[in-house]
Amino acid sequence: MRRDYTEWPLLLEDGLAEDWTSQFAAWFADATTFGLPEPNAMVIATADAAGRPSARTVLLKGYDASGFVFFTNYESRKGSELAVNPYASLVFPWFPMQRQVTVAGTVERVSRAETEEYFQARPRGSQLGAWASPQSRVLAGRAEVDAGLAAAVARFSAGPVPAPPHWGGFRVIPDSVEFWQGRSSRLHDRLRYRRDTVPGDGDGKWVVERLAP
Repeated sequence: MRRDYTEWPLLLEDGLAEDWTSQFAAWFADATTFGLPEPNAMVIATADAAGRPSARTVLLKGYDASGFVFFTNYESRKGSELAVNPYASLVFPWFPMQRQVTVAGTVERVSRAETEEYFQARPRGSQLGAWASPQSRVLAGRAEVDAGLAAAVARFSAGPVPAPPHWGGFRVIPDSVEFWQGRSSRLHDRLRYRRDTVPGDGDGKWVVERLAP
């Protein structure tokens, strides 16, 4: 179960974009063109107050220089963990392309206006699902899921579905963004943009550094 990675030429410092946002945009475009299923799928790892980690896959719904945005139930496991430990790591596992992007940083909730704008763009079924499911709670069986959906359908009938108060967006504000490209003999290229915070320097400047494979 071993595969040698030879898909791309060397990933060198002088070939990187000036900032991580532009570099991510270029690689995300490559992943889309490559035909990966759901290239915006990303693994997010969180930890509880005691430092015990958990991870799951969510969908990226937006990004810019301020960070990466996804939406969820604030009362879910990840939402509860982020409430007490607002740090996370993301991984975009573009393995068919022999690439991955890893992000680490702090997390904050997006504005309510941003949540409501995105929620209204969701399919109605997904809107109802946000009301129907007490995400991450233990259930007796699938019937509870179906009953929750039936209750949401009845509650909102044919009218508009508002965003639930317990549902919304998070923004992962990166301190580091690593671009990993597979190379032969496991000598992979790893280039990382890292926020170099200096006292009195505001948010700090970004530096690029190479990590050993």
